Amino acid sequence: MNLSKAIIPLIKGDVADDAETLKKFSHDTSIFEIKPALVVSPKDADDVSALVRFVAETKKGGENISLTARCAGTDMSGGPLTNSIVVSFTKYMNRFLGIEKNEAIVEPGMYYRDFEKETLAKSGSILASYPASRELCALGGMIADNAGGELTLRYGKTDKFVKELDVVLSDGSKATMRALTKSELEKKKAEKSLEGEIYTKMDELLEKNRKAIRAARPNVSKNSAGYALWNVVDEKQNTFDLTKLIVGSQGTLGLVTKAKLELIKPKSRRAMLVVFLSDLGKLPEIVKRVRKFDPESFESYDDHTFKLAAKYGYEFIKNMGLRQAISLAFAFIPEVWMAITGGIPKLVLLAEFAEDTDEEAQKKAHQARETLKDLSVSTQIALGSMEKKYWKIRRESFALLRKHVHGLHAAPFIDDIVVHPDDYPKFLPELATLLSQYDIMHTIAGHIGDANFHIIPLIDLGRPEHRKAVMELTPKVYTLVAKYKGSITGEHGDGIIRTPYLNLMYSTEILKLFAETKNIFDPQNIFNPGKKVGGTIADIEKFMTRPIPVPKPV
Repeated sequence: MNLSKAIIPLIKGDVADDAETLKKFSHDTSIFEIKPALVVSPKDADDVSALVRFVAETKKGGENISLTARCAGTDMSGGPLTNSIVVSFTKYMNRFLGIEKNEAIVEPGMYYRDFEKETLAKSGSILASYPASRELCALGGMIADNAGGELTLRYGKTDKFVKELDVVLSDGSKATMRALTKSELEKKKAEKSLEGEIYTKMDELLEKNRKAIRAARPNVSKNSAGYALWNVVDEKQNTFDLTKLIVGSQGTLGLVTKAKLELIKPKSRRAMLVVFLSDLGKLPEIVKRVRKFDPESFESYDDHTFKLAAKYGYEFIKNMGLRQAISLAFAFIPEVWMAITGGIPKLVLLAEFAEDTDEEAQKKAHQARETLKDLSVSTQIALGSMEKKYWKIRRESFALLRKHVHGLHAAPFIDDIVVHPDDYPKFLPELATLLSQYDIMHTIAGHIGDANFHIIPLIDLGRPEHRKAVMELTPKVYTLVAKYKGSITGEHGDGIIRTPYLNLMYSTEILKLFAETKNIFDPQNIFNPGKKVGGTIADIEKFMTRPIPVPKPV
C-alpha cells in the first residue's frame, strides 16, 4: 500500500516521506535510531481523528501499521520512534488557546519556551513542572512522559497540573477527559461508545484489583514507569480521573490534541545554600534537615561534573556580556583552586529557597545552614553571580561533555533512577561499584531532594565493548534500584530502553494489568506499540545503532 497517497486526501495537514524528513524523525535524544515509513503533520483534531480511523480500518485488513505521536523529539527513551507512521504536532498544532483563571489551554505541539512567554506575559504564571530541556521541549512531550524538573520538589510533576485533556481514541472518536464525580462516571459508563466502554472496563479493572494496585504503587517521590493505575481514583476527593493514565503513557493509549494546564506564580526572590559533601553517609540527614525549610529546588552534581566545571568554566561565560562574564569568571576561582589542590567534594548540593522578599529567602538559607553545623560539612550561601554559577554547572555540564570529549557521546540509558533518601549511604556506593566495573566516563547529577539521579555515561556505540556495557549495565543498575524499592524512571518514561525491564519493578500480576489497560484503550495496538507494554531486550539491541545528536532549538 502507498500510505502517502492513501492519507493525503483524508487530511488538511501535510504528509512527507522524503529522505531528509525521514532521517530527521529517525531519532530523538536516546541511543536509538528507527526510520519511520511516513511523517504526518495534522492541522487539527479532525485530521487526527481521520488518520486514526484510516489506520484502524487498514489494520483490520491485515496491514501492520501504527501511529506514534511526536512533538519536539527531546525524549531520552526512544518513546517517539517508530518504523511506521509518525504523527508530528509541532508544525501546525502548536497554538496557545488562552487562559481561564489560572489555567492555560494549549495544543501539544507548542514549545515550552513559547508557552512560558505567553503565560508570563498574560498572567505572570508558569507551568512549574518544566524539565531541564525547557528551551527545547514541547508540551505534548511533557504530558507524554509526565515530566518533572528542578521545581518539582515544591510543586509536583506534570500530572498534578493537567486538569483536562482532549484525546482521540483508537477508533477515531474524540473524548475530553477530566476528574469525574461518581455520578458523572456512571453517566460516562452508560454511553454507547468506545469512551463509555473504556470508563466501564477501567472502573471494573481498578475496583477488582484495588488491593494489588495499591500495594504496587512505588513508594518514591517520583515515578514514570508503567501506567499510573493507582492515581486514577482519588478516594479523598471521590473522583475518577483518566488523565492520570494518559499523562505519562507516552502516547500508547490515545493522541492528545489539547490540554488545560494549571499555572502557578513562583516566588520571585531567591537565595541558595551550597553544601560540599565528601562523606555520603551524612547525605540522608542533610536532605532531611534542609527539606524542613521547604526549598523550591534541591539539586546536586558529582565530582566528575565539578572537575568539568573547573576545566571548562570559560565555556559557561564566553557568550555573556562583559560585566556579567567578568563577575562569573571570578565566581569560578574556588572550583579551579579545589581542582588544583585536590579538595574536590564527592557531591555538591544546591538548595534554593524562593520567597516573596530577599530577606525571607536568605533567612531560610541561613537557617538551613545553621542546622547543618554539627555535621561538620562545608557550606556556602550563594547570591547573585555565585548562585548563577552553580545553576550553570548543574544545567549545562552534559552539553560540555558532548562538546569536549572527542569520539564519545552522552548516552542516556540508566539516566533517571529514583531511590529513597534514607538509602543513599548504601545505594550510592553500590552504584559506584557497578559503574566502576566498566571503563565508561560518566557524570551524575540530579534532584537530590527527590532522590532522583541522572547518570549520563559517555560511550561510542561503534565500539563492541561499549555496546556490551549498555546491555550488561542496564539490568544491573535497575536490579539495584529494585533492591532498594526505587523506580527505574522518575520523569523520562519507559520507551524502548526501559519497557523490557518493568518486570524488575512490578509483579507479573501488575504487568498483566498494564497489558489489559493498553488493550482496553487500544485493542488493535494502533498507538506506539512496544512502549510501556510489549517491548523487548531485542528491540534495544536492534535499534542501538548511532551516535547521539545534540538537540538544537527550532
